[in-house]
Amino acid sequence: MRLISVQVQNFRSVEDSTEFKVDDLTCLVGKNEAGKTAILQALHALNPLNKPNTLFDVDQDYPRRFVTRYNQRHPETQAVVVATSWEINQYLKDELAVEYGADAVTGSIFTITKHYKAPGTYWTVPIDENAAVRYFIEQSRLNAAEKKQIQGADSANDLISKLESISGRTEKHNSLLKQIKERVSDGLYSKARQILEAKLPKFFYVSHYDRMSGQISINKLAQDRQQDKVQIGDEIFLNFLELAGTSIEELQKSKKYEELIAKCEAASNEITEQIFTYWTQNDSLEVKLDFSEGRPEDPAPYSSGTVVRARVWNILHRASVPFSERSAGFVWFFSFLVQFAALRNLESNIIILLDEPGLTLHGKAQADLLRYVEKELLPHHQVMFSTHSPFMVPADRFSSVRIVEDVVIRSGSRPEVKGTKVRADVLANDRDTLFPLQGALGYDIAQSLFIGQNSLLVEGPSDILYLQALSAALKRRGRAGLSGRWIICPSGGIDKIRPFVSLFGGNGLNVVVLTDFGAADKRKIEDLRRSEILASTNIFTAADFTGKSEADVEDFFEPGLFAEILNQAYNLPEERKLSAKLLAEAENTPRQVKQAEAAFRRMPNDIPEFDHFTPSDWLIRHPQILDSTSQDVDKTLERAQLAFDRLNTLVKS
Repeated sequence: MRLISVQVQNFRSVEDSTEFKVDDLTCLVGKNEAGKTAILQALHALNPLNKPNTLFDVDQDYPRRFVTRYNQRHPETQAVVVATSWEINQYLKDELAVEYGADAVTGSIFTITKHYKAPGTYWTVPIDENAAVRYFIEQSRLNAAEKKQIQGADSANDLISKLESISGRTEKHNSLLKQIKERVSDGLYSKARQILEAKLPKFFYVSHYDRMSGQISINKLAQDRQQDKVQIGDEIFLNFLELAGTSIEELQKSKKYEELIAKCEAASNEITEQIFTYWTQNDSLEVKLDFSEGRPEDPAPYSSGTVVRARVWNILHRASVPFSERSAGFVWFFSFLVQFAALRNLESNIIILLDEPGLTLHGKAQADLLRYVEKELLPHHQVMFSTHSPFMVPADRFSSVRIVEDVVIRSGSRPEVKGTKVRADVLANDRDTLFPLQGALGYDIAQSLFIGQNSLLVEGPSDILYLQALSAALKRRGRAGLSGRWIICPSGGIDKIRPFVSLFGGNGLNVVVLTDFGAADKRKIEDLRRSEILASTNIFTAADFTGKSEADVEDFFEPGLFAEILNQAYNLPEERKLSAKLLAEAENTPRQVKQAEAAFRRMPNDIPEFDHFTPSDWLIRHPQILDSTSQDVDKTLERAQLAFDRLNTLVKS
């Protein structure tokens, strides 16, 4: 069975969240104090794991500004706190059909609500009473005369009334009357609730404050277990031991030192293997357990008896520190994995509620955590979690994101407080609320829209258009152009290549650079090659293919052809048309772009200023200029072919 919708009301900051849909993975996004925790805690109380049914307390949980008016606002019944809708599978529908008849099962949705001052819950089940009564009558196998005496009964109470009014009831009449009275006394739908409740998932709530204890006293923990006073940190430590196939009782029974060590190492190896599948921040750590007798100088309860301590060993530094002294992020992540690894061994029918998971984790570690949720938890459980971090927003599951806002309308002299609202659309009024989504979407777009497995970095958009035009011209001649596996991406210049590759190169991408080259860029290129952020063989300049000391992509074009592209792109009048000779005379430089800039500075004011993009844009719209058999076009395409052949050898599959 699946949870499909939730509505929280009358709980702390939540006056009415409005009903919101729930997916296999549901991400609640909102800023601090928006009410995300209140949503999760209210839902958890519906059917908590390993805890007794929760009573909602008016003084503690009802919205404070309305507490004194509770009875006035709810004169007839207790206020609803959480309302949920659930979907059942065909197997459960068949079970209901056996009990009430196939025609009585009206659908696959049932609801559960929980109110103030009520230890239990209220259910509505998809059973039609009229059809169920007809089914009960059919099952009793009455003959035609017996059926006629109860004809028209359309409810259980109506059937009871008709049966009781029969003066000479038959044995079958009495059997049916007894059966219906028993059903009504328990509640006609109680059997349906029993069938469904047996399969109802429990809610497991995890806060970002839940962390494993770094050390335990075996004697004290055994005592706490007897008194049912085990703290959450110690509980996680017990999970740690159980995960490795041992327990506190086994450790108490172990009398030999080597036996203790063996159990310690088993626990350490098991959890170390699991955590470092998903913890990519530092793969040189090992979690070890250490057993020793308490010493009088240690604080109680660690001053006597057997004490178990968790330590983290750093292989590179060859040193260990107490578990609790590692980074808060590592301690939380470790504790998180321990809980769920142990939980999966014990209980499968649960829905997991995570309150701000990974709050102390680095952004990359948060991505690891999200990967763990999707790979390890979602195949077995529904998961709902809250966050305000862009790195915890599942960018590939934006339909599963719900916006959580504490809505205040400021239209008059006093603000109107609407309380926490949850909605599926992302049209939040508060930009702070949207920030995690904006960050997640921006990062995802940057990695998917502009970046490919084989990324060719150029300086700007004009370079992309020139290369595309030259490649297309070669292919029209049946020659090899630039491989379609290259994704050409503008980097903004040599100075931005290093940070660009640092940001995106860690994703296993094949990055190659084709950059412009001027005299002032020589040292930058050398520094880039020495940095080893890219293989030196993956860094090219336009000068490598043009035979010039300085060059841009524009220098792939013969001067006469480039001059003609400028004339056409800017629609220059006859007296202002450029030529190879005029370009060369305009500026003493081998770079045709610099020549064009100088030539256009001398143009009258009615001639547009030169920019890099206009001629490349014209060329991509007028590709036929590259289809002629002129010497200028042939030499231009030969340079392009030389570059493309070299670049294509670096494509990786």
